[in-house]
Amino acid sequence: MKGKKIRMPIILLIIFVGGIHVSAQQYEANWKSLDKRPVADWFEDAKLGIFIHWGPYSVPAWSPKGTYSEWYQFWMQSRSLFGNGNFKGDEVWQYHKETYGPHFSYYNFGELFKADLFNADEWAALFEEAGAKYIVLTSKHHDGFTLWPNEQANDRGFAWNSIEVGSKRDLVGELNTAVKKTSVKMGLYYSLYEWYHPWWKKDKARFVDEHMHPQFKDLVQKYEPHLIWSDGEWDMEAEKWKSKELLAWLFNESKVKDDVVINDRWGKGVRFNHGGYYTSEYGGDKVYNKPWEECRGMGFSFGYNQNEDAYDYAKPRTLVLMLVDIVSNGGNLLLDIGPDSRGTIPPIMQLRLKELGAWLKVNGEAIYGTRKWKQPVQWSEGDQKFEKTTHYLGSDYILKQTVNPEPGKAVKELFFTKKRNDIYAIAPKFPKGQLIIKDVKPSKNTKVTLLGRKGNLSYTYKGSKLIVSIPSLTYDELPCQHAWSFKISNVE
Repeated sequence: MKGKKIRMPIILLIIFVGGIHVSAQQYEANWKSLDKRPVADWFEDAKLGIFIHWGPYSVPAWSPKGTYSEWYQFWMQSRSLFGNGNFKGDEVWQYHKETYGPHFSYYNFGELFKADLFNADEWAALFEEAGAKYIVLTSKHHDGFTLWPNEQANDRGFAWNSIEVGSKRDLVGELNTAVKKTSVKMGLYYSLYEWYHPWWKKDKARFVDEHMHPQFKDLVQKYEPHLIWSDGEWDMEAEKWKSKELLAWLFNESKVKDDVVINDRWGKGVRFNHGGYYTSEYGGDKVYNKPWEECRGMGFSFGYNQNEDAYDYAKPRTLVLMLVDIVSNGGNLLLDIGPDSRGTIPPIMQLRLKELGAWLKVNGEAIYGTRKWKQPVQWSEGDQKFEKTTHYLGSDYILKQTVNPEPGKAVKELFFTKKRNDIYAIAPKFPKGQLIIKDVKPSKNTKVTLLGRKGNLSYTYKGSKLIVSIPSLTYDELPCQHAWSFKISNVE
């Protein structure tokens, strides 16, 4: 009897431990295995994230309209330029030469990147007020400067990180701590390549093995982000980046192995094919078979660009309609802001975030936690084809598709989202008298309400059309501005 009593717990312990080992998913360093890892539900529920481009490029903070100012170093040193517009190519170099002198190195901007007005708690509070559910901070952009203390950042032969240069602060660490005290999830952007790192230029294999991989692991283990936004992948295949091996480490061994969400930028040809969620950039209507995210600037540039003025920033109505359009297609909007070099978020960006947050306080039920319905939108009569005339699609595309169409063009009368048996119909224009919703069949328990206003709305159903009676409301009686969400509950 004593022998059995001793052996039974040992047997149970072996079974218990074995069960844990068997049930824990181990991922192999190949896409077949890695692609089986699901994207966490919180990401699909989130719908709105905030992108933050901030670094030494925030000091000059200049490039021609229609281009990315965070590419300042590359534009300057390559004497080239790309974006929306006609450029000679040397505009940034000419600006740099006239402003700082021909012998002023880009690396001198590191010392001028002071971040002396940066207050992480104030930033975090603003992001929460904006209704964002996650943020993505550029821990390192293509210039190689790290916003955290990192050994590999200095292997080019001099200090090139925020703890030793400029601000003398761990900027990633400060924001990471502040954000994780809120309901917002913390994400980190990381560029795989660096334009002018000597190893990248002469020995890419060494760059990957001795610089990129250990630096990436250092970032992950120190700050344990909820999301990793990889970029700068396009010059080499995943095999040369050894991305699959790195992701296997991330999913099997890292501190965030069970929770982290990743995007799809891990090598040439990988985007929209492998990895985590898909990422579009300055796109329009998108339809993907897995979670996805559209990223774009609030102005045009991702980094702060002092050359942009008020007319270059999307208006509140535009941001709301763009968010609704993306969410109706099953995506998230990652909306970028560019703080200045002292750590101040420009007032117009703060205002836009607050206005977006005010709209979400009323209409968040129709956005957060929803999924794509069988028909994302309801079109009016007319030509639905949208013609893209620039490389990067400006934010005014959504106005042309809703409230300001060109002659003969159809408009999106309603956007749809769903949550369980409830459908949300979001109207870009407040309907007068009645709202006609096509192909939504009510049940005997269906109720129709306007989010932000008490009481049910009367309706009839005839010929596959749900006809909702709309009360006449004054401007002050409207629950919000810019777009209005009608909830149709218990749809068949």
